[in-house]
Amino acid sequence: MNQPRISPTSLSKEVIAKKDEALLAELGYKQEFKRAFTPLEVFGVSFSIIGLLPSIASVLFYALPNGGTSSMVWGWAVGSLFILTVGLSMAELGSAAPTSGGLYYWAHSLSSPRWRNLLSWIVGYANTVGSIASLASIDWGCAVQVAAAATIGSGQTFVATNAQLVGIYMAILLSHAIVCCLGTAVLARLQSVYVVINILLCIVVIIVLPAATPKEYTNDASYALGNFTNLNGWPDGYAFILSLVAPLWTICSFDSAVHISEEASNAATAVPWAIVNSITISSILGMAINIALAFCMGTDIEYLIDSPIGQPMAQVFFDSFGEKATLALWSFVVIAQYMMGSSMLLAASRQTFAFARDGALPLSNILYRMNSFTGTPVNTVWFVVLMAALLGLLAFAGPAAINAIFTMSITALYVAYTIPIFARFAFDNDFKPGPFNLGFFSLPIGITAIAVMSFMIIVFSFPTTPTTDAANMNYSVVVLGGVLLLSLAWYYFPVYGGVHWFTGPVPNIDVDRVDETRHEDSTCVEKKAEGAVSVVRV
Repeated sequence: MNQPRISPTSLSKEVIAKKDEALLAELGYKQEFKRAFTPLEVFGVSFSIIGLLPSIASVLFYALPNGGTSSMVWGWAVGSLFILTVGLSMAELGSAAPTSGGLYYWAHSLSSPRWRNLLSWIVGYANTVGSIASLASIDWGCAVQVAAAATIGSGQTFVATNAQLVGIYMAILLSHAIVCCLGTAVLARLQSVYVVINILLCIVVIIVLPAATPKEYTNDASYALGNFTNLNGWPDGYAFILSLVAPLWTICSFDSAVHISEEASNAATAVPWAIVNSITISSILGMAINIALAFCMGTDIEYLIDSPIGQPMAQVFFDSFGEKATLALWSFVVIAQYMMGSSMLLAASRQTFAFARDGALPLSNILYRMNSFTGTPVNTVWFVVLMAALLGLLAFAGPAAINAIFTMSITALYVAYTIPIFARFAFDNDFKPGPFNLGFFSLPIGITAIAVMSFMIIVFSFPTTPTTDAANMNYSVVVLGGVLLLSLAWYYFPVYGGVHWFTGPVPNIDVDRVDETRHEDSTCVEKKAEGAVSVVRV
């Protein structure tokens, strides 16, 4: 009798799926998502959220007044190295425990019994707020880019008002919510498209921009690599540090790979390498983009910042390519930025779903629901969009208020990143490395990452200029500080507070039962493997 033919490829996928499910069960969770993301697509999520060219465009206004071309180029180089230490430390944790909760799960499992519940609570809220703020900042940047395209297309006669920008922002958020309610397989396939468009866009700018820039806007090497223009009034050294917002915001939210780990195939390997590769590739391509811009932007930095187009990079393109070519290229920048937003909402909704799964968020019983038709957490998608929409209303308080969402996203995420890395080395725990392991270098790299993030959390709490008022203050302190204080108030609230019932990540699977069946599953797979080999050889 003929045996059914089993291909080695399909068998390998089955073995990997069983290992992924078993590892997740060891962490205390049952498999609820479809594992539709390949390693390339996991990388695609992190890389598309970084976005590079559209991200650099969104935060160029931080680098230009705080050092000009020197901060753009050398600030990027310094920032990239610091970010890599953070990414390497997080990659180790992600390889050891790849779960959607990620950061707050690690904080709980690695901390001492006395502090684990509180630290896990803080990390969970900081990570949730940071992810929502990241979505808000990305989509606000996209709204500004759409308005810039309208200004270019109108011959610079149209200038968007705050109300119009908020309207564009809300429309983008709404469309992202619809996209991210789709099935997991559809979202996974989109990531490969995002990677291709992002890389091609970077290459086009790196090669074409220098070739097309007129001589009057071309800078020599001494200016592009050595000029330091300080317009905000801080001392030069501190101004340079403030310019690091550009690379640190651009190459951020790489924890998104962790938040989709329960949807990733071979997660213990795919997640850490997605983090490291997205940071490394973004650092190299981003450096090339910043050098190209520094050589092709002219010397009138104040004009770029105050341009009627309202977007410094769009003005650089307009000066080099003219109206029609700029509109064509800028449309792809907007598309790439839009892709960033959809990927960020994907990751933020998964983080929120995981935190609600453990009962820590208000309305957790509503948020922790999987849509039976799409197989995605639709409720958390809309929750994240609603919170991001509320952040967008900061635009009515002035430019400084809405721009604070950029620093707030970094600050909140750095709080969430720092604590589990610190807990790993500071507390007595049984941390077991996964396939991605730095060995001896884990401790020095971890210490560097903690020091850098702690310092930058303080820096990003300061206003952009030394002389400030209510309109120009750093609202990230108010919003982030307020949310964290409210979360602590709820944690310590008498009788009903989290201190009375929150015990960290809540297992939703009987681990003992899983252990009993794992041997049966393994034996079944091995028998299939033997059958597959014998059939192939005939």
